[in-house]
Amino acid sequence: MTPPSAPLVLAVDSGSSSLRTVIAELPDRILADARESVPWLHPQTGWVELDPCALWESVRSTIGRALASAGVSDADLSAVAITSHRETVVMWDRRTGLPVHNAVVWISKQTDDIVRGWDASGLGDEFAPRTGLRNDSFFSAGKVAWLLDNVPDARRRAEAGELVVGTIDCWLLWNLTGGEVHATDPSCASRTALFNLEQGAWDEELCSMLGIPVGILPEVRPSDGDFGRVRGDLLPSRPPVRGVVADQQASMFGQACFEEGAVKHTLGTAGVLTVTTGSHPRAFPGLTSSVAWQVQGTTVYEAEGVVFHSGQTLHLMRDKWRLPVDGPDVDRLASSVPDSGGVYLVPAFGGMAAPWWNRDARAAVMGITLDTTLEHLVRAAVEAMAFQVVDIVEAIRDSGVHVERMKVDGGGASSELLCQSIADLARVEVLRPRELERTSLGAALIAGVGAGLVAGIDEVASSWIAAETFVPSMSLATRDALYGGWRDALATTLTGTPDRKDAT
Repeated sequence: MTPPSAPLVLAVDSGSSSLRTVIAELPDRILADARESVPWLHPQTGWVELDPCALWESVRSTIGRALASAGVSDADLSAVAITSHRETVVMWDRRTGLPVHNAVVWISKQTDDIVRGWDASGLGDEFAPRTGLRNDSFFSAGKVAWLLDNVPDARRRAEAGELVVGTIDCWLLWNLTGGEVHATDPSCASRTALFNLEQGAWDEELCSMLGIPVGILPEVRPSDGDFGRVRGDLLPSRPPVRGVVADQQASMFGQACFEEGAVKHTLGTAGVLTVTTGSHPRAFPGLTSSVAWQVQGTTVYEAEGVVFHSGQTLHLMRDKWRLPVDGPDVDRLASSVPDSGGVYLVPAFGGMAAPWWNRDARAAVMGITLDTTLEHLVRAAVEAMAFQVVDIVEAIRDSGVHVERMKVDGGGASSELLCQSIADLARVEVLRPRELERTSLGAALIAGVGAGLVAGIDEVASSWIAAETFVPSMSLATRDALYGGWRDALATTLTGTPDRKDAT
């Protein structure tokens, strides 16, 4: 076997719909990508969970397949990285390593009563100034409280030090290191609504208010820190884990969004637009503020707007509605008509996130006539993904920040129509890199920095190249008419009236 010519990093990337293990050749090449689907469990209406043990078995399976596909051995690996979808919570036994319940997924609504109770008691106002987040069931705090209150004997055991809790990155790290390390990084911690942005640590006072024992939370280490070594029965060479970072922040790093004001949007199951805010948190109306990463001793912050249902809208149409909208079929069908024929799809299947934050809203399709075809409906779904990006961009612009360029990644970024729609409707230049899988690559690069394989952000920035650029080509009048129709449809969904001023 020929030794690799460049450093190799194994990155475990746990996404909302799939678990993948990637072998990355630094600085910008993916050699292999082995993945398995992650089925969601729905024990009750509105509840979304996943089996953490099945997730871990997927890690074990994909590691071997990725190494085989890349034609390398574990001895060729210089470091390991972990990145994962955020806000999802697992609680497990500190001694046995067995979970006490399924993982509660970020989109689950089973914590709604808890967060409403916090609002009613006045605790809701404590979150934003401390954590940069909202009191919303989307974030982890309510999930931790739900597990403590609903798993038999969990609260007593947690207070006795028998249980630990963490987001998915923390669960995977625990298993990768054989239970030796219970830790996370600031980017993941800052999405829990329990991490104080100014203090750079768990907010012990807030945790006390919420009845969450701080002792069950993981240690917070730098994103490029030392997170132990992989257990020998999994990878005999025991490579070091030198990068842990939340998936959206990993994508930012992989997209070289280092300068203040840099914007990227990841088009995945959900959609997330992030803007780098530099060395200090910054609040934008309807957006949240978090840590982007802590690398080489420097903490960088980001503001972001989350779209609950982006690519998931197409998954729903394919899997539940049985429509032929898989892969290239989407662009083919949507591009076969010049527009959506006046149809608007507002994908509030589990409510609307940024900048509206209405978890009670429900999806609607408006403007259907006897002339509406499948092609119109598919195009409306694609345009809905773009319109939701525009909503977030407009919120940023309303705060006086000019947004002229946007880097895109994720599976949805492979759609020519979607990229052009974002460029036209958001009035931005859309830059698409050659390698769309920036999340795994970004995590691998952070691990590379931690292991001394990458000099720093300058080397990452110099390796980033735009493969395609999409520029606005739609007339401003057409754009304004289309976006006005979206805002009317959105307002009707959120408030029951098409009066646009009520949408906020």
